[in-house]
Amino acid sequence: MGKIAVHEFSSLDGVVENPSWTAEYPFDPKMGEAIGAITMSSQGILLGRRTYEMFEPAWSARTAAEDPGAPFFNETRKFVVSGTLESADWNNSEILGPYDAQTIRALKERLDGDLYVSGSVSLVRAMLADGLVDELHLFVYPVVLGSGLRLFGEGRAPVKLALGATEQYSSGVLHLTYGPA
Repeated sequence: MGKIAVHEFSSLDGVVENPSWTAEYPFDPKMGEAIGAITMSSQGILLGRRTYEMFEPAWSARTAAEDPGAPFFNETRKFVVSGTLESADWNNSEILGPYDAQTIRALKERLDGDLYVSGSVSLVRAMLADGLVDELHLFVYPVVLGSGLRLFGEGRAPVKLALGATEQYSSGVLHLTYGPA
């Protein structure tokens, strides 16, 4: 049984929506190494419907020459949590159905490696509430956006986490790794 490792880009005020704003910051190769370390042990990618619909056209046409992450996203098995998606045509994709904690637990138990999650805010919120996230990797950018979808929004049940590691990059981005408290 592997672990579920979540990766999110966040502003200082917790906005994780459409991280196109990260383009203003130089991508530190050490940050690429950190993200690569998260994906390296993963045997599957777990995605919510909206993230799947954004990732599929963005990644399916990329090659390793264009982006070293392309083989991981294109060749790794993808599990999509959705009650509305009718087909998932991107290579190695499977629809799991609507969110169900038991389905995610069973998937986690049957895979030999880890599950990687990026984006998928609704899915991540549900998994955090159900205690399914083993590692939460927040890459926090030194910007306050003021509005947008937040991972930890108003009205959510408290989630206690324990800080496991920190890393700072030359761009001012902090990589904070949390696990269950």
